[in-house]
Amino acid sequence: MVKIRLARRGRKKQAMYDVVVADARAPRDGRFIEKLGTYNPNTQPATIVLNEESAVKWLLTGAQPTDTARAILSYKGLLLKKHLQVGVIKGAISQDQADEKFAAWKAGKDAQVTTAKEGYAAKKADAKQSRLEAEAKVNAARAEALAKKNAEAVAAVEAEAAVEEAPAAEGETATEEAAAE
Repeated sequence: MVKIRLARRGRKKQAMYDVVVADARAPRDGRFIEKLGTYNPNTQPATIVLNEESAVKWLLTGAQPTDTARAILSYKGLLLKKHLQVGVIKGAISQDQADEKFAAWKAGKDAQVTTAKEGYAAKKADAKQSRLEAEAKVNAARAEALAKKNAEAVAAVEAEAAVEEAPAAEGETATEEAAAE
């Protein structure tokens, strides 16, 4: 049995996958018949690059996708394209109708993906702005505390200077009074 599945590659905790057509008995990262494309889940949204014509050809010849590969193929619209192509082969619809339906679906999907990307970018910008505002509040609180501490230190120094001057002034007046008598 031939399967469409993922073959792992990339470094530790930064996995990328090749979408491959392989014999079901072959090892996961081993021998394969054809490489259909790549899947990178580390980007936002995930990056999927597929050779669509080859993938549809393999689906039509009976290759069975694994669950994850099925989700990827469905996301890219290749399962719909296969479904429409089967309808063309059976004579239910014409090739022009199938192409038109697929183009309409693809336009809607592209709009949906664009909206999701913009939403993610807006959410990221809002999070950054809130972090900057929180940091500004913390910095203002630190500056206020530092100013208060400096004011207290200045007041303490002035109080010490006043205390040192006061006894000296009292002593001078006492000696002046003693001298006057």
